[in-house]
Amino acid sequence: QVRLVESGGGLVQAGGSLRLSCVATGSIVDVVAMNWDRQALGKQRELVATITSGGSTNYAGSVKGRFTISRDNAKNTVYLHMNSLKPEDTAVYYCNALKPRYNYWGQGTQVTVSA
Repeated sequence: QVRLVESGGGLVQAGGSLRLSCVATGSIVDVVAMNWDRQALGKQRELVATITSGGSTNYAGSVKGRFTISRDNAKNTVYLHMNSLKPEDTAVYYCNALKPRYNYWGQGTQVTVSA
């Protein structure tokens, strides 16, 4: 069992920045990757960024160059640094832990970008 708690969301103006945090507790030794997903109102959930256990990262095209995923293993925390935010980045952002047999999600944190 893995518990994920996201924080750091809020209201920001277009062009601004936010840093999201996801603290993982529980059985995390076999987590193979951590994702940040997002879901805007009325839209499907989409993958935003991934960081593997080996440290490789990958990004959705819509956020590449603006968002950075990182982690602090000592704190069991994954971050999503979001710069140059746009109104279309408005969504609930979810942390996702991938294990060989199951995936876990947090409760989400709302990010709202005003024009």
